[in-house]
Amino acid sequence: MNTITTKDETQLSRSLRSRARERLTPQMSEVGIATAAPEKMVLAVISHLNKGEIDDALALFADQFSFKDHGIGLEFNEKDRLAEFFRKARELYPDTLVRTKTIFVSGQHVLTEWTVQATLIEPAFGNWRQKVPISLHGASVVLAENGRIKRWSDYYDGLVSRRTALASYFTEWVEY
Repeated sequence: MNTITTKDETQLSRSLRSRARERLTPQMSEVGIATAAPEKMVLAVISHLNKGEIDDALALFADQFSFKDHGIGLEFNEKDRLAEFFRKARELYPDTLVRTKTIFVSGQHVLTEWTVQATLIEPAFGNWRQKVPISLHGASVVLAENGRIKRWSDYYDGLVSRRTALASYFTEWVEY
């Protein structure tokens, strides 16, 4: 017959608690992500992008996703390319601020109406440069599945946005 001492019980108890914590911790964080409300994910992405926290914004996207910018006609399905797009946008328009006006939620779908404010520095006469303020209204339609963003589509007036320079970095030129 085996006897267990108080010391053995304490070690066994610590060991079991430690193993239980190791097993539960990932599951608890996965549950937290899975139950995140879709509108909170959308607001988190916008907040991260406003602060220049691109990696944090990308962490909220699913492994297989679609990001479409209908204003300048771009689509991204790879996180590396989307990160490059967000970084280039930040470089060209460093003071960009997206302000959410309205959010509608229906199940896993989120529609958000927003305004972007930014300043574009354009070459002027000679070596002069002029600052052009940009205020742009648009909307995003987002689908969230399993706690991650699966589809994101931005809609706005591409000409008013003055983002053709940004689009040119991601557009393949075809010569005929």
